[in-house]
Amino acid sequence: MRAEPDHQVRLLDLQEVDAELDRLNHRMRTLPEHEQVQRLDARLTELRDRLAVVETELRDLEREQRKAERDVEQVRVRAERDTRRLESGQVSSPKELESLQSEIASLARRQSELEDIVLEVMERQENAEARRAELEREVAEAEAERESADNRRSESVLRIRDELDSAAQRRARIAGEIPADLLGLYEKLREQNAGVGAAALRYGRCEGCKLELSTAELRELRTAEPDEVTRCENCRRILVRVPDSGL
Repeated sequence: MRAEPDHQVRLLDLQEVDAELDRLNHRMRTLPEHEQVQRLDARLTELRDRLAVVETELRDLEREQRKAERDVEQVRVRAERDTRRLESGQVSSPKELESLQSEIASLARRQSELEDIVLEVMERQENAEARRAELEREVAEAEAERESADNRRSESVLRIRDELDSAAQRRARIAGEIPADLLGLYEKLREQNAGVGAAALRYGRCEGCKLELSTAELRELRTAEPDEVTRCENCRRILVRVPDSGL
């Protein structure tokens, strides 16, 4: 392939812009805010799951408390009824009187036990409410932190997109100055060689693979026509001769 020396040198400008585009795209993919937002999303999911468990526990405790309070009230009403009956003097039989007194004592013990249950449930409720308040605080903090990280990410993405747009415009302008066959070869080699399709020959070394050329290779390049498109024997990239090639 043959191409004007100026067109070959222009490949180096194109390669520089392509390298910049690759760096910008890499920055876009690896923004630290991406990881921060993902970490905070996972943290929020965990906190919200824990909060849902506590809220379910509180609902269960509220039902348990209402039941225990109803049980206390039922026992209290029954004990009051039996006490009024005892105090009214309506019971004259010693055996029935003894049975009534025993039942009142049993109801008193049962009421005390149920009241202890109510107090225990209330204590568990208090602990659960404290856990809920702490989790709500942690959720609010994580949400604020996530929003801040997302805002920083959006700002970074916008800045990088502006740089990408500017670099893409420069690339289109440079690519339009390069013959189609030379540009096609460059694009093919760039795809095959980790994004580098053309490299300068400087001081006898290929800037693409960073290897020095042999004396024989340099002699061939020295005698090649200026419009001949040369390739590095090591990496096969387009090798562009420049003033400080060392030829």
